[in-house]
Amino acid sequence: MKGVIYQGESVSDAATFARLPLAMQNYLLQCNGLLAYQGGLHLRGCCQAPEWHSLRHAWEGEAALSARYQKVRPTDIPFAEDYAGNQFLLRGEEVVFLDAETGEIAYLQVDFEKFIAGVEKFPQQALGLEILISYLKGGGHLRPGELLSIQPPQCVEAPNQQRTLRPQPTAERLAFLADFYRQIRNLPDGQALRISPSSDH
Repeated sequence: MKGVIYQGESVSDAATFARLPLAMQNYLLQCNGLLAYQGGLHLRGCCQAPEWHSLRHAWEGEAALSARYQKVRPTDIPFAEDYAGNQFLLRGEEVVFLDAETGEIAYLQVDFEKFIAGVEKFPQQALGLEILISYLKGGGHLRPGELLSIQPPQCVEAPNQQRTLRPQPTAERLAFLADFYRQIRNLPDGQALRISPSSDH
């Protein structure tokens, strides 16, 4: 993968590693997760720290995705995320995509190995990098442990489609997305959601 700005150290969370399918184990033995395409894709690793890179933390930690999203199962393996905080999960042998704003799941009809191969061959199409590319061309950048805050959220209509983009610590961004999902999920029919364009909390 190109544009690698972070690569995990060797596997240090043996308990989590032992529970993964063989294809994922083989990949993590070569590279224990990384941040590629200038932050466009984050593949988590089996590590104790940093927390933002820990597969176990996203899978079973205090902020586990299955505790935050109704359609995420405890058995889903949250092995990766894109620059905005949307998640890629391994459900059985198939990769599924979680829209972190709406909580909707899409089945990608590929296994882990084909997902990796597809990203490597067509990264812009596979990851929807248009917004990130525009942000980078404007002089922005993402550091390890950061995701891109997009305000208003992409599922909300914005005047002239103008949105504010800025880097945000991964934990904060994921917490915002989960809270936004909770609000729209519990919104009574016909009630409008009011959101401040500058709010990330």
